[in-house]
Amino acid sequence: MSDTQGDGGSGVRVETCTEVTDDLVTAMARLVPQLSRSAAPVTAEIVAGVVAHEACHLLVARDRDGGILGSMTLVVFPIPTGVRAWIEDVVVDEAARGQGVGEALNLRAIEIAEGLGATTVDLTSRPSREAANRLYQRIGFVQRETNVYRRTLETE
Repeated sequence: MSDTQGDGGSGVRVETCTEVTDDLVTAMARLVPQLSRSAAPVTAEIVAGVVAHEACHLLVARDRDGGILGSMTLVVFPIPTGVRAWIEDVVVDEAARGQGVGEALNLRAIEIAEGLGATTVDLTSRPSREAANRLYQRIGFVQRETNVYRRTLETE
């Protein structure tokens, strides 16, 4: 792990993952089902693919003892109209919710995106995630009037 951001007094520090460790894989296997019941089981290979991808920044929030409390993926990529950033798969362990973990992750992601020249940071959140939606608005995200479309692709 590297690129650690201090805890700002909250007891939470955010790191950008640069290597795949057993504790990272174990934490991701615990966290991802809390985000999506339909997601495939997390494996070391999946985590390694995210960590190694040049557009991805896998962030984890750790407590004072080093335990992983939450994670998110920030994707930063160039397009013809500028550099964009997208936050995906934000998840905070149920036992750590309401303790500033999500805020620490998001604020660090915004800093990284800005440092890489992104002009916007986008994310989506289900309306049922009321606390998360309040957080996003509190830290400066503005709900857009847009339609989000998804097409599921067949994979092997």
